[in-house]
Formats: sequence, structure tokens, C-alpha cells
Amino acid sequence: MFEDLKARVAEANKRIVKEGLVKLSFGNVSGLSDDGKYFAIKPSGVHYDSLTPDDMVVVNVEDGSVIEGKHKPSSDTPTHLYLYQNLKGIKGIVHTHSPFATSFCQAKMPLHCYGTTHADHFNGTVPVSRDLSTAEINLDYELNTGKAIAEAFGSVNHLEVPACLVAYHGPFVWGKSVDDAVENAIALEEVSKMAISMKNMLGGMPCSIPKPLLERHYNRKHGKGAYYGQGKK
Repeated sequence: MFEDLKARVAEANKRIVKEGLVKLSFGNVSGLSDDGKYFAIKPSGVHYDSLTPDDMVVVNVEDGSVIEGKHKPSSDTPTHLYLYQNLKGIKGIVHTHSPFATSFCQAKMPLHCYGTTHADHFNGTVPVSRDLSTAEINLDYELNTGKAIAEAFGSVNHLEVPACLVAYHGPFVWGKSVDDAVENAIALEEVSKMAISMKNMLGGMPCSIPKPLLERHYNRKHGKGAYYGQGKK
């Protein structure tokens, strides 16, 4: 019943390894079913080199129950579940410990938009989530991580800035499909790397990109009058 979904999610999990976004068994990818009722996610602690579609675990979006799978789902499943329930329009989620983006997480520094590469994928600053309280860490840690991610957006459109830097932890990135989420995770790591390199070169905090240039680059790919690429045929 979920064969296509599990195959897409398994391939996406393997792709984040190929793209250098994960080491060992760090991180996970999940993807939402077409009807929005279920998602498939990587099993907990299983190394990527042995993953198959049959290893994926299918979870009910409504109540978090496991519908199908021979393994335990990722320990981050409650975070994914909360995001699917509360950030409408997302169809895929990627969590990594990629080094440059995770450096911003550990420093608790938001990733401001310094150039057009960032603007092509994120319409402004990528936020950092708040610290969790001791009670939140000790009880329902992963669920509370999801809540803190959602809270970090406030008036920011989560589909226009499809990522959050989780304080002390690592990035969670999403998209309008599983493949879109993976590409956003790749982009986040690249622009994080550029930002760190630029700060090292300048020896201080650089200026952010002018807002008109940011908006032009974001909208030419994602806005109503988008003209980047070949379009639909």
C-alpha cells in the first residue's frame, strides 16, 4: 500500500549521505503520503548503507501510531509528527547534523541572508529555536523540539523559509516534497558554509543582503511570477 512512498523516502535518506550531510546513522528523512494521512520515516539507528524501502516505518499523522514497519521509527519521529500536524503544506522533512549548519545551531546564531545563493532558497533569515526548559527536555523531548521549531516562526512563512536551526542540536529542513526537502537541506548547508567562510574572511559580522535583491532572487524562483527554469510543459 505504501510501496512508492517508502521507496521515495528510502532513496532520499540515501541521498543525504551521498551529499555529505550525514555521518554514521545521524539524521533522518521522512515523507508524507499523497493524502496527507501518513508519513514514512527512517528507522532508528539503522545505518544508511543497509537501508531498503522495506526498512521504512509508516506512521499515522493523526495519532502517531505505527501503521507498517518491522523496525522502531526514528527517535525524532515525534518532532516530524508535530511539524506535519502544525506546519501546513510541508510534504517532506530532513534532519541532519551537517557540520556548517549545525555550527550555527550550536552557536545559537540565526543564519541571516548575506547573498543571492541564500535568497534563492530562503526568503530571509533562518531562525534558531528557543532553549527547552529542563522539564521539556526530561518529558517529551522530541515533541517539545517540534513545538519550539514551530514557535520560532511567528509571523515568518515556514514555506518561504523552510528550515530551522535547533539550538544546540542540528537543522530541521522541509519542503513541498521529499526531494524538495533534501534540496533545501543541501542549500542550507552550502549557504551556512559560505556565511562562516565570509565571517572568517572579514573578521566580523557582515551586512545582510539588500531587501530588494533578496526578494528579487527569491521571487524569480518561488513567487507568483517565477521565471527561473523551464517551467511546466
